[in-house]
Amino acid sequence: MTTTTSNRTKFWQSQDAEHHLHPFTNHGQLRKKGVRMITGAKGIYITDSEGKQMLDGMAGLWCAQLGYGNEELVEAAATAMRELSYYNLFFMTSTPYATELAAKIAEKTPGDISQVHFACSGSEAVDTAYKLVKYYWNMKGQPKRKHFVARVGAYHGSTTVAASLSGLSGMHPQFDLPLEGIHHVGPTPHWYANGQGLSEEEFTDVCVKAVEDKFLELGPENVAVFLGEPVMGAGGMMPPPKGYWAKIEALCRKYGILLWADEVICGWGRTGKWFGSEYYGFQPDIMTMAKGMSSGYQPISAVALGGDIADAIASNDEEMAHGFTYAGHPVAAAVALKNIEIMERDGLVGDAAQDRIDYFQSQIRTLEDHPLIGQVRGLGFLGGLQMVADKETRKAFDSEVDIGYRCRENCFNNGLVMRAVGDSMVLSPPLIITKEQIDELVTKARYALDLTAKEVGYM
Repeated sequence: MTTTTSNRTKFWQSQDAEHHLHPFTNHGQLRKKGVRMITGAKGIYITDSEGKQMLDGMAGLWCAQLGYGNEELVEAAATAMRELSYYNLFFMTSTPYATELAAKIAEKTPGDISQVHFACSGSEAVDTAYKLVKYYWNMKGQPKRKHFVARVGAYHGSTTVAASLSGLSGMHPQFDLPLEGIHHVGPTPHWYANGQGLSEEEFTDVCVKAVEDKFLELGPENVAVFLGEPVMGAGGMMPPPKGYWAKIEALCRKYGILLWADEVICGWGRTGKWFGSEYYGFQPDIMTMAKGMSSGYQPISAVALGGDIADAIASNDEEMAHGFTYAGHPVAAAVALKNIEIMERDGLVGDAAQDRIDYFQSQIRTLEDHPLIGQVRGLGFLGGLQMVADKETRKAFDSEVDIGYRCRENCFNNGLVMRAVGDSMVLSPPLIITKEQIDELVTKARYALDLTAKEVGYM
């Protein structure tokens, strides 16, 4: 904040510093600096307490598919709240909203996905899926299948299980994680950073062989599931190399190992298809989803199951001892149903969205000529700008430069929200973004990159 910070903002900053513990934050630094207070939002723009407007190039946290202030979603929530402000899904009961949403998820998900269990966040959905995988193998008389294989660089959430499954090692030491039986395989399937000297296809084979080697090391009969985001998101917006998912799926089928797609970021239109697994043409047994399902207007998530795991759990004649008070909350489910309806009606997913998607992808790639940018990558309404110290060698910046933080602050200070993940700048704008707004986003991104380049002597 500047010296013109209002008394109102200063009051909120003081309250926040005294009482509020933020996610993924150095609290000492934040309390000295003072938080930025976001007080309003409309369309694809957010506004802070000083009246400064910013184009939200991250759709909140990958989730505001319809942008902010959509009156149809507001009315859906209000109507549901008046009719049925709350009821649970215990006691052999349901609500029309939860029941209809489960059916809609089964309709939109690929292949034979048919069974849906609700939760309230992506992390809760991941924890639930973890338990359901163990439940399934116990039912099948294979209780030794207790090993979970995920990937270095993956992000699956921040609860105990979800953080353990995440392959971002900085999340582990403070909390004595990961849990036993969870394994992370490298290299991260990020061809630009890790595949120098190899074609994408050759690098795919390296990555898939590493997964197979881990299966063989553990004993395939002991492995429960392989877990991955169709596109690795919070680790740095990293699409897989060519042919990756087809070969991973074949590997899982070869050894009878469940395949779990974490669609919390990729799901609900982010890739241009309804789900990332649909985009890449593979069929998961398990899908976890949240974020874009309600455009972030209400907290809701789900685990969706197909194939034998769906049939086994749905037909098992015993109580499944798992659930949440707010799972399938009627107001959240009503908003999610209306959100999906609007996405269908307004052509925000599939062929109708392709023209704007192509424009977004072509425009962000104009940034590849910038002296800081080594690679622009993306698909759908996802983009990643890889900043490098040397384009020719792909040399990364020294950590002391903190290039990502510098660029992020230059974005915020000049009217754009663009997330920094290490040396990558990440974009995930609302699906409603127009071509004119895409131009605005790219112009502001270039300006922030220019400012950053000047700070580190590149311009």
